[in-house]
Amino acid sequence: MTAIIIGISSGLLIIVLIGILKHLDKKIVYGLILSGIGFLYVGYTWTDISSLVITALQAIFFLFFAYYGVTRNLYFMAAGYFLHGLWDLAYDLFPLPNLIPPHYDLFCLSIDFTMGIYLVILKLRLAKQE
Repeated sequence: MTAIIIGISSGLLIIVLIGILKHLDKKIVYGLILSGIGFLYVGYTWTDISSLVITALQAIFFLFFAYYGVTRNLYFMAAGYFLHGLWDLAYDLFPLPNLIPPHYDLFCLSIDFTMGIYLVILKLRLAKQE
């Protein structure tokens, strides 16, 4: 439960900080975060080749979601955050799930879903302004 509370709090903190820094392009910053969180798994799993291949492919997958979120539609990016949260839960099904830190799945799931929900709200708000 602590990991979820910390994840939601961290997600909200990131959202507030990005909101305060008005000169930043929100799409690009959220895209960078989405692509970066995919590559965290690569850093955790480099000691096992099969895990490394799986996590490298997932990192590239989320890199493309981030790219399409920035260049095409913010809904792609929100979907990327939701899918990454599901990846966090599914990672326990892969070989050597103990390569990632304890409770990382719940922490990352909660931060991903918090930011994904915010991006959907942001996209809906921007659509109303158009």
